[in-house]
Amino acid sequence: MKSTLGKRLSEEERTSCDVGFVVGGVSVRLASTAASAVALVPSLEPFRAETCTADIDVRIERTADLCSPKRRRLFDSGSVWSLYEDGLEFQFDFCAPALGGQPYKRLFVDKQFHQARLQMSEACFIGTDYAVGPMEYPLDELLIMYRLTQEKAIELHGCGIVRADGTGNLFVGHSGAGKSTTTRFWTAREEVEVLSDDRIIVRRDHKKQVPHRCCAPVRKDNENCGADKEQKQVLRLRAPSASPSGHAAQDDKTNVIRMYGTPWHGEAMYASPNSAPLARIFVLEHGHGNMITRLTPSQAVAELFARAFVPFHRHEYVESALTFLEEVVEEIPVYRYAFEPNEAAVEVVAGFRD
Repeated sequence: MKSTLGKRLSEEERTSCDVGFVVGGVSVRLASTAASAVALVPSLEPFRAETCTADIDVRIERTADLCSPKRRRLFDSGSVWSLYEDGLEFQFDFCAPALGGQPYKRLFVDKQFHQARLQMSEACFIGTDYAVGPMEYPLDELLIMYRLTQEKAIELHGCGIVRADGTGNLFVGHSGAGKSTTTRFWTAREEVEVLSDDRIIVRRDHKKQVPHRCCAPVRKDNENCGADKEQKQVLRLRAPSASPSGHAAQDDKTNVIRMYGTPWHGEAMYASPNSAPLARIFVLEHGHGNMITRLTPSQAVAELFARAFVPFHRHEYVESALTFLEEVVEEIPVYRYAFEPNEAAVEVVAGFRD
């Protein structure tokens, strides 16, 4: 079946109104005939970047209405979005009770997650005060997460801490494992950069890092209508030039395992566009005595995969994620850390030697 995406965006379409951002080494370009259609939501503003070429091209258009999907459904999130498949492309539909039962936006994307078309329904917003950004969460995370299936990269549930000497430690854990608590203890102890306190992208880099514009802290006042609650706290950001990872990102080293900050923060509200070479990974668990135990490669892969964001509905995505994690644990030591939530837990890691 012929894809509805058509040909790659023409030069005229790309230069009319376009905006770019980069998350986890994945560059995205939004294009539309209207400047308002490509406006970034506040959470993505720190990740804004000018790119000559993009990993993902998204053309945004408004439509009068979006009918109910007639394609084969692959996955239902149970809340905001559902995934469908038809021939050469995927279709993501986004719905919210406050906007009626019909989709308020729909994304068509090819199976390499390279070209996409995003439709915004006008009918859903008639008579409402809602203003939904095209790339508002969870679409931004879904687009990046699925694109990572095409690369040597993965998104993990963890917090990334970069010390003043450039050492990057990644603390992974399920919800409630202590990631935000760990973040607070580290920031209270010494000058560190927190790439994120909840979602980190780990990838093998074969190319130089994409420079980002320096950014000031922004307030995250908007959430999409499917979010659980509105957050009105200040994101804690740092300009790349003032951070350890910002300096590391300017070096010429390639083909290394790096960790990247993301816009999708946790309770501590840290979200940085920077990255740093990854030195160690700690799997957080509540325990006694602050015990650090080296995991075998097979144990490490299992623990990391259990804390990874992977589209499980396609076996090739699962297999590529496992293959990449095997590469990661061959190069990066992984430890189980049974810790007590106090300052001593940070001291143990600060003085730890492999």
